[in-house]
Amino acid sequence: MYQIVKRGIGFLISLVGCVILLPFFLILCILIKIDSPGPILFKQKRVGRYKKHFMILKFRTMRIDTPKDCPTHLLDNPEQYITRMGKFLRKTSLDEIPQIFNILSGKMCIVGPRPALWNQFDLIEERDKYGANDVVPGLTGWAQINGRDELPIEVKAKLDGEYVEKMSFLFDCKCFFKTITSVLKHEGVVEGGTGTMDKGKGR
Repeated sequence: MYQIVKRGIGFLISLVGCVILLPFFLILCILIKIDSPGPILFKQKRVGRYKKHFMILKFRTMRIDTPKDCPTHLLDNPEQYITRMGKFLRKTSLDEIPQIFNILSGKMCIVGPRPALWNQFDLIEERDKYGANDVVPGLTGWAQINGRDELPIEVKAKLDGEYVEKMSFLFDCKCFFKTITSVLKHEGVVEGGTGTMDKGKGR
C-alpha cells in the first residue's frame, strides 16, 4: 500500500519541483553548453525495479570522449574527463536534477536504493541477497547518507537491504532531509574512487 502512496507523493513533489526549478534548470543548461561541446543531458542504462533496465538522466559532467558505461572510479585519471562545469555539478549534486523526469515517469522515486549501472554485476548480485532489486530505485537513499561513494559494495548493498526492511513514510522523510544536510556538507563524495571507507566502519 505504501508503494502506491509513495509513487503519488513522489509524482506531486517532482511536478512542483519542475515548475519551481525551471528557471534554474535553464541557466544550468546554458552554462553546460557554453563550457564544453556535446549534449546537455547525459543518458545511461541503469537497473530499475526487478532488474529491468531504464535510461537515467543527468546533466552531462564529462567530455564526450569519455569511455561509455564505465563507472568514474574505474577510469584512469577520471579528472581529465570531467569538465569545469561538471566539477561544480558533481560537488553540489546538481547533476542529478534531471532525474525528476525519471521520477515523473515512474522509473525512479525520491528515496530508494540508487540505481546500479547495468554492468555493475557485483553490486546487483549483492543486492539480490537483501531484496534491494525488488523496489523502485531512488534519487537518494539510506546508503547515500551513510557513506555514498566511500562505501564498499557489500556494505552499500547491506544498507540498501536495511532500507527495504525499514521503508515507510517517516523513514523516507528521514533519508530525504538527511540527504540535504549531506549534500550541503559534501559528505561521502570521492571523485574517481569508491569503497575507500574502511569496511569495519560501514554502518
